[in-house]
Amino acid sequence: MELNADFTQPVRVLDADNPWRASPSAGVERKMLDRIGDEVARATTIVRFAPGSAFAPHTHDGGEEYIVLEGVFQDEAGDFPVGTYVRNPPTSRHTPSSAPGATIFVKLWQFDPEDRHHVRIDMNTAETTVDPARDGVSTATLFEDTNELVAFEVWAAGASHALDAKDGAEVLVLDGSLSDGDATMGTRDWLRFPPGSKATLKAGSEGAQLWVKTGHLRQMVDG
Repeated sequence: MELNADFTQPVRVLDADNPWRASPSAGVERKMLDRIGDEVARATTIVRFAPGSAFAPHTHDGGEEYIVLEGVFQDEAGDFPVGTYVRNPPTSRHTPSSAPGATIFVKLWQFDPEDRHHVRIDMNTAETTVDPARDGVSTATLFEDTNELVAFEVWAAGASHALDAKDGAEVLVLDGSLSDGDATMGTRDWLRFPPGSKATLKAGSEGAQLWVKTGHLRQMVDG
């Protein structure tokens, strides 16, 4: 299966227009954002776990990165409430479940094969730093290596700045709203900019909280 698999093209997916689809696991539904492959896939997805649902134990050969958007996500490492950012690197193994139910934004098979860094950050309490180059924006780095930068960003109401996605970018709206000049995005709406993109982003009247990943899409275009 291929969905939004041309990484030279911009993609905007509005959550309201993206229906839930059943997964092979009982009680687990998903909204696909991009995908290359079938059940083992390079994929970006919003996944919803019904209360009491679980996956069988499995190993993430290609790594797993996720944000808890609703409820509490659980595995052997503990309970992860709304706002938790997690990276489970290649070779990591767990048995995910959710007793109360949960919704997560998750990326699979998108790690450097040599990455072994486990990351668990509560974005609700993460200390953000004012960005001196962008008025009204503060940021907290969630992960950084030579291939990518992952950040949590808080934009004040009406903040407007140019995005120069030299090596590509992804943006997920966690709260508030954001305009890219063509549309206004709200909570759980997702944007992907190909390498070389330029855009102007503007927060709405309530501001915006964003998950932003940059620098990682060049390899998908250059091979």
